[in-house]
Amino acid sequence: MNFHELLRRFTGHLRERVRSGEVSERRLARLTGVSQPHLHHVLGAKRQLSMDKADEMLRRLHMDILDLIEPREMIEWRRRH
Repeated sequence: MNFHELLRRFTGHLRERVRSGEVSERRLARLTGVSQPHLHHVLGAKRQLSMDKADEMLRRLHMDILDLIEPREMIEWRRRH
């Protein structure tokens, strides 16, 4: 696991929320403090979020990086350490 993987998962999570109809792209942009055009490019994999912006978005969505890690991955990590 690395930061790029966490960022990829976070972007995938955002993309899935929009795809499922849970939230519109426009509403997600408002909730996270990102411009709608920039978010559109992020969701379309044309741009990436900076780590600072991703952290801010996580906070605004009341998420934590642990929300991006599968329980089995945590169990695996504990076994190794």
